[in-house]
Amino acid sequence: MIEVRHVSKRFRRGDSVVEALKDFDLTIARREIVAVIGPSGCGKSTLLNIIAGLYAPSKGRVVYKGAPVGDVNTDVGYMTQKDNLLPWRNVRDNVAFPLELAGKTKSEREARADEVIKHVGLDGFELRYPHELSGGMRKRACLARMILYGAETALLDEPFAALDAQLKLVMHDLLLKLAAENEQTVVFVTHDLMEAVTLADRVIVCTRRPAMIALEQKIPLARPRDVLNMRFTNEFKEIYDTLWERLRLEYQEERV
Repeated sequence: MIEVRHVSKRFRRGDSVVEALKDFDLTIARREIVAVIGPSGCGKSTLLNIIAGLYAPSKGRVVYKGAPVGDVNTDVGYMTQKDNLLPWRNVRDNVAFPLELAGKTKSEREARADEVIKHVGLDGFELRYPHELSGGMRKRACLARMILYGAETALLDEPFAALDAQLKLVMHDLLLKLAAENEQTVVFVTHDLMEAVTLADRVIVCTRRPAMIALEQKIPLARPRDVLNMRFTNEFKEIYDTLWERLRLEYQEERV
């Protein structure tokens, strides 16, 4: 589905050059869920931006479904850390925005939006505005908008970082169900190792900047997953410990 072929990315900041990615080489299969984790500022979000076609690599290339990504990749949906809901639009109109851009009639937009809104558990809040919603509700609205957009690949940049532990579990369960129902490929960036192991088929541990792949770990936990109880199993603990042993080296190096 996605091939990141020896990608490097440099940014110029005045007279200095910041190297965000270095020789990043990764292949992601259709319907696979891949988590990317590493120290803050190491280049994880840059990787998502390159896959989305928002940044061009300095070296290497990204191939999506066999075709090089040379511009904005409209086949992917991108959910950023901020919810990016339009404050002057209610939930229904925010969710239906992709259909509006596609030129669909108002009646079709509203009918399809209401169907998806119900699917993510926001029915009854269709006419509420973003400032009237909790953080979890806003995240649900963003997921609903991505579903309605119909993207076959979802890119998620720390989508649940601002949520409390209990709400995270609810959102993890919802994401797994939606990804399975819509047969989506998912690539997400996170700082939460527990979240990475809970959701992913594979976890990519990055070095500190410039990001390179330090460890690539398959997560052989059965699906569907019980997001609450699976983390108390010995199998989960063994995978978590393996990943943490490599990840903590990057944080130790940061302190030196």
